[in-house]
Formats: sequence, C-alpha cells, structure tokens
Amino acid sequence: MLARLFSQPANLLVMDEPTNDLDLETLELLEELLLEFTGTLLLVSHDRAFLDNVVTSCLVFEGGGRIREYVGGYSDWLRQRPAPEPVAVAAKPKSELKPVARPPKPVGSGKLGYNERRELERLPARIEELEQRQRGLHALTADPAFYKQEPAAITRRMEELRTLETELEAAYRRWEELEAREGAG
Repeated sequence: MLARLFSQPANLLVMDEPTNDLDLETLELLEELLLEFTGTLLLVSHDRAFLDNVVTSCLVFEGGGRIREYVGGYSDWLRQRPAPEPVAVAAKPKSELKPVARPPKPVGSGKLGYNERRELERLPARIEELEQRQRGLHALTADPAFYKQEPAAITRRMEELRTLETELEAAYRRWEELEAREGAG
C-alpha cells in the first residue's frame, strides 16, 4: 500500500501510525521517501524516533481546545514545551497510614535489575498482543452490525476497548522508560 501511495503524484499525505508492523529496512525506506516528499505530511505516530527523523514541526493539543505548533520533532517539543502545571491534590487525613516504600531509582540510573531486564524483554511481545486485541476490537466496532446489539453489550465492548487502550499506552510508556534507562547505562 505504501508503494502504491508513493507512486501517485500528491501534495498532501495523511498517515496514521505508518510504522506499525514495519521491519527496520522498510522503516528506513519510508523515512527516506518521506524526507524526499515535497508536499505536506500530516502524521500521527507513537514512534518518537521516527517523528524526530521525519517531521519539521509538531501540532500539539494543549487542552482547553488549543492547538500549538512547535518547530522540530518530538524531542524538540519536549525541550520547548511549557512546564506542566502542578495538579492540585486534595489533602488526605493525617490519621491515614502510609506504606513504607523503597526510594525509587534515579530515572537516568542506567542499570536495570534482573526483573526490569526481563520485563523489558517481554514488553514487545506484550505490546504486540495488546495491539492485536485492539485491532480485533476496532474491526468489530467498525462493523455496522455491531451497533444492532443490545446497548449493554455495546457498552461492555467499548469499555473493554478503552481499558485496552489505557493498558497499551502504559506498556508503551514503561517500554520507553526502560529503554531509556538501559541506553543511559
């Protein structure tokens, strides 16, 4: 499909997660073709390295219905963005006991423990499993017959999809965190 896309003349491309299921060689070819593209490219991706390699500006939803443009890729946006506003937390009663926790390892400590290394090794397979389930649920909800079911069944499936997407997002965040720590070591 990508080969057909690039064989047609165009001045606008809209791509949603174009790097999904691509091997490294195809990913590199896609990056080269997009860098040579002279038109406008609107792109949505979780692949931050891909974004850094391909895009020249980022449109960021900042809440309150505002969208702001930042020059550069994802890493550039991280450097340019305003500091997040602290979230107000309701005060807890003093009588509540707090569990004793080990101090967290510094974020850039670089050394992964045995369990974290194993977790990092297993995360790609877990993410793939979650993405397959997500694709299945998206296909199910895209079928018009899906909406002819009982409302309770529709609600259950939609809640399952929301939960799955939250879990997938958390897995991506954890993977990125562990990869960054491993790379820093």
